[in-house]
Amino acid sequence: MANASAALRIGIDLGGTKISGIVLDGDGRVLEHRRVPTPRGRYEDIVEAVAALVETLERAAGAPCRVGVATPGAASPATGLLRNANSTELNGRPFQADLAARLRRPVRIANDANCFALSEAVDGAAAGAEVVFGVIVGTGTGGGIVVGGRVLTGVNAVAGEWGHNPLPWPRDDERPGPPCYCGRRGCIETFLSGPGLAAAYAAAGGERVDAATVAARAEAGEARAAAVLAGYVERMARALAHVINLLDPDVIVLGGGLSKIAALYRDVPARWGDWVFSDVVATRLVPPRHGDDSGVRGAAWLWPANGGRSA
Repeated sequence: MANASAALRIGIDLGGTKISGIVLDGDGRVLEHRRVPTPRGRYEDIVEAVAALVETLERAAGAPCRVGVATPGAASPATGLLRNANSTELNGRPFQADLAARLRRPVRIANDANCFALSEAVDGAAAGAEVVFGVIVGTGTGGGIVVGGRVLTGVNAVAGEWGHNPLPWPRDDERPGPPCYCGRRGCIETFLSGPGLAAAYAAAGGERVDAATVAARAEAGEARAAAVLAGYVERMARALAHVINLLDPDVIVLGGGLSKIAALYRDVPARWGDWVFSDVVATRLVPPRHGDDSGVRGAAWLWPANGGRSA
């Protein structure tokens, strides 16, 4: 029984509007799944909400659990303070230390894109692959790297942050590019995020609609939407070719709202060979197996079932 309880892990996905939590056993089975709203305004309320959810899940599990948390942004290696979080109450705060103190136990945290990549690498769409690049294309554009079943964080804790690099091989009409919230222009995120696809459609003469509507209209045969989506595919092919040239992953997994566009999995690999520095491209582009649950599952997998180091 002690061995069984030692394998239990709680994963928390701290989002801007909701906090999801699960209890995962050593075989990757979800034993409990809860969700609560994310408090607004006060950092202390967020810490308390996460701690309370952990305690609720632990009571349901009936045994002590190790805790991992997927966070927006990432902790600075220099200070331990969270940075780059779109939930701005978290920025500049020692979230990991504060949550660990509140729960009176060690807590592991990682960027939500890293947790997504880890989930899909451990028992998802990229299970068994040595090198995995996980991409989140939704409101923003994030990325995470897993090598040998472990998250590659990097000395600056920015490994995988492809969204804030410039769109590679830009055309004249793509320079200097749209402004990005990071303060620069022409970041990959400004082109490949959902708002980026919506903006491209509006710029082409369409009305302002969301990215899902643009994709649906393209599938239905609307010429303007199809042309805009073809441009999006070509830009994603360039951006991922850049990743392949640097990282050469076995598998790239797409997550986020735009990962539901089925045409991407056919059309992007058909184009990226034009920019990959190789005569063949064996990298696979796949949809996620765990969908919206990948972040919370990856947070749980920050504690591997065998009790070893962080995955």
